[in-house]
This record gives sequence, structure tokens and C-alpha cells, in this order.
Amino acid sequence: MATEKRRSIVGVVFLTVFLDMVGFSVIFPLFPAMLEHYLSAEGQASLIGHLVEWLGHFAKSDWAVVTLFGGILGSLYSFLQFLCAPLWGALSDRRGRRPVLMLTLGGTALSYLLWVFAGNFALLVVARLVGGVMAGNLSLASAAIADTHDGHDRVKGMGLMGAGIGLGFVLGPALGGMSAAWSRSLDWASYAHLGLNPFSGCAAIALALSLFNWAWAARRFGETLSEENRGAHQAERSRSRHPFRALHSIDLPGVRRVCIAYFLYLSAFGAMEFTLVFLARERLNFSEEQNAWMFVFIGFLIAFVQGGLVRRLAPRVGERRLAKLGMGLTVPGFLVVGFAHAVPVLYVGLALLAVGSAFVMPTLSSLVSRYTPPERQGLAMGVFRSLGSLARAIGPLAGGLLY
Repeated sequence: MATEKRRSIVGVVFLTVFLDMVGFSVIFPLFPAMLEHYLSAEGQASLIGHLVEWLGHFAKSDWAVVTLFGGILGSLYSFLQFLCAPLWGALSDRRGRRPVLMLTLGGTALSYLLWVFAGNFALLVVARLVGGVMAGNLSLASAAIADTHDGHDRVKGMGLMGAGIGLGFVLGPALGGMSAAWSRSLDWASYAHLGLNPFSGCAAIALALSLFNWAWAARRFGETLSEENRGAHQAERSRSRHPFRALHSIDLPGVRRVCIAYFLYLSAFGAMEFTLVFLARERLNFSEEQNAWMFVFIGFLIAFVQGGLVRRLAPRVGERRLAKLGMGLTVPGFLVVGFAHAVPVLYVGLALLAVGSAFVMPTLSSLVSRYTPPERQGLAMGVFRSLGSLARAIGPLAGGLLY
């Protein structure tokens, strides 16, 4: 395949997974105010009122209920993404990558459109359900990279896809928090009969990004799976669509250990990242904008460390040592954030977590690639990414329960 076309495919894949993760995490800084808004607007007799009442049996305070419910709603999105990834991948094996990608991107835009007009909590839940189902195109993105890249080029392509996932997971909360003040400044009350609400502005920004992604894919994404290859190699693809079965089938101890370490680490980090906004709001009285600045700080620090230090230290120190160092920094980071009662102390803990994460994520990905022979790179990287999606589903729920 021509280099220009491969670059075009990688660009669309990068943008797609990036916006998938933006869609997942853009709501994080808004959760406390959003749930309070719907509960206040709809009252105790509404759907959210009954759910809050039910959750009150498991929590000791109203704020704990808000956190727990936010964790459930956050986990639901990623869990649907994890479940639907095999379905979209299987459909693309039969119908081709392009039509399925255009369908899922259109569905993602629809989910944001529903969110714009989510004047009641039930419609907000429907919007998140649609978004989670359509975000299951992670396997489709991986398949497009595998179709167009071989050997080391495939690893590079998967690496760029992973960068898109990580960047979206950091910039999503920042976008949500920064747009909150602008959204609240508008006169939504005059249009409440249309379902517009104080968070419609955030949803509108996400909608605009998703429509741009759809238009970009329509113009730049060509079909990557030839007609003669549709339906071929079903056994291998079936294994790759079931991450735990595939993990068990990989007889490479190093790969298996790294994948398990990645799953456990990302579950813990995701639990912290989700509950961070609730902790900052409850203990330090942070606004949505201040929560957003936290994620901007984390994101820039991760980008600086990954772009400047990791690529220089990894050849000298080695991926294993660098990953262990990152995990070692994460432990005190958790403790400092958990016990922080002042903003400077909180940011010290966030710095430890950001640097630790910047060391861990790329080195674990690199270790999977190094431990895997060229002919099995696609399967191993597919398992690695799928376990990451499941970890992001478990993390917010576990974090909400523990909080």
C-alpha cells in the first residue's frame, strides 16, 4: 500500500480513538454538578431520584451517593465499548472497514446530539449508552492498522493509536471543565423546552468534533480490507476478539505478565483519575474549571516526560526498570493525593502520578512488542488494548465504590 494512503489511514484511526476517549472522559469534571443539576430539576420522584434513594442504602452521605452513581455511569460507557468491540470487528470482517467505521462515527455524533438536548436524566443515560456502543470501534481501528501495516510498521501504527487513546483520556476532562464556565454563562433557561441545559455547550463542542471526524473519515479513509480477504482467517480474528481467551492462548510468559500488569495498573489509575474530581470538589471546593486545570497539568507533564525523558532513558535504563520506576512513583503519588488537604500538596501528588504514568504506559506497550515475535504482533497488541478498555470500565466503578 502506498505510503500516503497508509498515513491517511493512521491519521483517521488516531483521530477516531482520540475522540472516543474524549467522549468517554469529557464528562468527568462535570459529574458532580451534572448529577446535582438533574436531581434538583427533576426531584426525588424522578428516575434519578429513585436511583439516588436506592444508592443511599450503600453510602453514608449524599456526596458519596453522587460519587458512586458517577462511577456507575462512567464505567457503563467503557464496559459497552469493551463488549461491542468484537461485534463491530466481526461486522467489519464481513462488510469491510469503511462502512462500519462510518456507521460508528455517525452513531457517536448521534450520542452527542442526544446529550445536547438531554433536558432530563433518562435521555442523558441513553446518550451515554449510544456513545459507549459506538465507541466499541477500537477493534475496528486496530484491524485497519493491521490491514495496512506489517512487521515493525504495525507496531508503530499501534503505538500511534495508543497515543491517541492516552491523549484523549487526558484532554477530554480538560475540555469538559474548561467549557463548563462558558456553557453556564449562556441563557439556557429560555430554551429549556427544547431540552437544552447548562451542559449543552460542552456536548455541542463534542458534537462538532465528532462531525469533523466523520467528515474527515469520509474524505480520507479508504477501504483497507479487500473483498477476497473478507471472512478469511476467522479463527485468528475470533481469538483476538476475546481478550481473556487470547491472553490464555499466548504462550509467551513475558507478554502475559505485562498484559496483566497493564490491566491492574490501569484499573487502579482509572479509579484514581475518575474519583479525583469528586475528591477535589468535596475537600478543596474545586470548580469545574479548577478540575480541568488539574487534568491540563497532568496532561502536559505526561507529554513532557514521554516526549523528552522516556525516549532518552529507555535505551539506557531499559523498559523493565523504567516501568518499575514508574510504578514506584505511583504509590507515593496515590498516598499524597489521598491525604492532601491543600492545593500545593495535591499538585505534588499529581506530579508523582503523572510522571509515574508517563514512565509506565509506553514502556509496557514496548515490552509487549519486544516479547512478541513479528507474526503475532497483531494478536498481542489487540489483547493489550482490549484489556485497557476493560480496565477503564472497572476503574471508575471500583473507584466510586471505594470512595
